[in-house]
Amino acid sequence: MKTSTGNRLLIVLGTIIVQMGLGTIYTWSLFNQPLVDKFGWELSSVAITFSITTFALAFATLFAGKLQDKWGIRRLVGCAGIVLGIGLILSSQVSSLWMLYLLAGFIVGFADGTAYITTLSNLIKWFPKNKGLISGISVGAYGTGSLLFKYINGSLIESVGVTQAFLFWGIIVLVMIFGGSFLIREAQAVSEVSKLNGVATKDYTVKEMLKTKQAYLLFVIFFTACMSGLYLIGIVKDVGVSLAGLDIATAGNAVALVAIFNTTGRLILGALSDKVGRLKVVSVTFLVMATAVTILSFADLNYGLFFGCVAAIAFCFGGNITIFPAIVADFFGLKNQSKNYGIIYQGFGIGALAGSFIAAMLGGFVPTFTVIAVLCVISFLIAITLKVPVQVESPERTNSKDKMRHMRPDTKLN
Repeated sequence: MKTSTGNRLLIVLGTIIVQMGLGTIYTWSLFNQPLVDKFGWELSSVAITFSITTFALAFATLFAGKLQDKWGIRRLVGCAGIVLGIGLILSSQVSSLWMLYLLAGFIVGFADGTAYITTLSNLIKWFPKNKGLISGISVGAYGTGSLLFKYINGSLIESVGVTQAFLFWGIIVLVMIFGGSFLIREAQAVSEVSKLNGVATKDYTVKEMLKTKQAYLLFVIFFTACMSGLYLIGIVKDVGVSLAGLDIATAGNAVALVAIFNTTGRLILGALSDKVGRLKVVSVTFLVMATAVTILSFADLNYGLFFGCVAAIAFCFGGNITIFPAIVADFFGLKNQSKNYGIIYQGFGIGALAGSFIAAMLGGFVPTFTVIAVLCVISFLIAITLKVPVQVESPERTNSKDKMRHMRPDTKLN
């Protein structure tokens, strides 16, 4: 059954609404200090909440594909929206850190990750010829939600207080995600064999994917891309003050710069990857990031040089987050996209904390940036040499073809 262009545009619209609602969790830093002021908790203890959210988000992607198979995309996303909204609404009643960790951390993160990967993968299936562009639209909407709600949630905190801000935030997000789910339709199973660089690719199961070396190499470069971007996002203001010598207010502008270039990279590099090749784009981003972190580490930084490097890293990070779902689809097929990408996506969760752990062990920004530069060079080398898995036909299928050829010699087999 064919789907009209109008219906497919409604599916895109529904996915954008859902992804914008999901992206609002990246406004968490706005809540840290107000929660400290209200309850007297340590800032570091409150900030752990978002680390839990991030890990729960990545962890959920391991199960989201199976849940989608059982419930269907619309029901799953609708339920995830309800759970996420209720998690935030109940966070307005917390009185202890463990309740905050459970509700705003684990429950919100798990619901967010479940809806994120399934709606993204489903939309890619609807547009198999424009995977990079459509991934950019979906992931870009996620970033736009973060940017937009920076002002909405900031205004709520100022006007009604931090606890009531959770209440209104939860209601708004619940309506957005649950409402958007009604516009989403399950993509039809993709049966045709796709090709990348002239090499045919099949639909791999998770087990089959994990038997290929490509799965582990993709994980390494995705981990590097995520750690590079996420570490900078978390400490960009501090880097501006300590390495570039900027005042706090000026360095704070880097936070908005990161959000803008992160979203721009998602839209531009995703579409570009459809034209020139995804691994080519990814390989260039690693060279750019390696150069940028090296400049941040060793150059005599000024205002322009600092913001230029920050913008470059944010742009490349946003692009890589967008391109990788399409790369996984190119390598391992569309049929099991949610499940396969869920495995590779664990590089995001691990990368979210790896930079901080490395910084704690090595003692500062410069040694950590040096490690990141080395990893980016290694990932560049992997990206320029990585090839699609070679299809090896099973003996059973070969024997079957031989029998058919013997029975019907006039029949050509593809």
